[in-house]
Amino acid sequence: MGKIMEKVLLERGHEIVSVIDPFETCGIPPRPEKADVFIEFTRPDTALDNIRLAASLGRPIVVGTTGWYDKIAEAGAAVEAGGASLLWAANFSLGVNLFYRIAGYAAAVMDPFDQYDAAGYEVHHNKKADSPSGTAKALVERVLASMKRKKTVVWGSSPGKTDPGVLHYASLRVGSVPGIHSLVFDCPFDTIEISHSARSRDGFAAGAALAAEWLISKKRRGIFTMDDVLKDVLG
Repeated sequence: MGKIMEKVLLERGHEIVSVIDPFETCGIPPRPEKADVFIEFTRPDTALDNIRLAASLGRPIVVGTTGWYDKIAEAGAAVEAGGASLLWAANFSLGVNLFYRIAGYAAAVMDPFDQYDAAGYEVHHNKKADSPSGTAKALVERVLASMKRKKTVVWGSSPGKTDPGVLHYASLRVGSVPGIHSLVFDCPFDTIEISHSARSRDGFAAGAALAAEWLISKKRRGIFTMDDVLKDVLG
C-alpha cells in the first residue's frame, strides 16, 4: 500500500516529505515534522503508536490499518490532547463506502420479509493479518442497524443450525485476492446477492488520498470517518 500511495499521491500533485518504514525509505528520510498530513497503512500493533506520533505534532492522520479498533479510545485521547484530527476507515475504497450505504438500504428493504434470510462472506489474500476484515465488520454493523430481526452476528464457521436472529458472516483467505465482500438474501424461491470486488489496491489509495485532502481542506479537530467525507460530497 505504501508504494501505491506514493504513486497515487504524486499523480494528484502532492509532495511526499517523509517515509516511515523500517523496510523501505524510497530515498526519503523519515521527517514527520515536515508533513501536513500523515497517511498510515501498517499493522494493528503499530497503528496506535503512529497515531500518537501524528497527534503529538498536531498533525491530521488518515489511518487505513484495520484490527486496532479496540484502542480507539486511546487514539481519541491522543488526538484530543494534541489538538489534531484522525480520519479512519475499515476500507477507503469509494466503491466500498457506497456499497455500505446500498447494503444498509437493502437490509432495511428486506427486513419486513422474514422469508428472506441474510448472510454474507468476504474473501482476501492469504497474507491479510486480520479476520474477519475491518470492512466486513463495518458492513455487518450497517446491516444489523437496518435489519431489526437480525440481533447478532456469528463470524467464521457456523456452529450448526443458525437461529433466525443471527447473521452468519464467513471469511476465506486464499491467494492474492485484493478483497471481495458480499451480502446474500435467500428464500425458498430465489436469491438476491450484492457484492463489491476490488480489482486492485489503487482504489484504496485513491480513497485515502481523497480523505487526506478533505481532512486538511479546513481546520478540523477530532475523529472522522469516510461517512463524513461522503456527507460533504453527497450534500
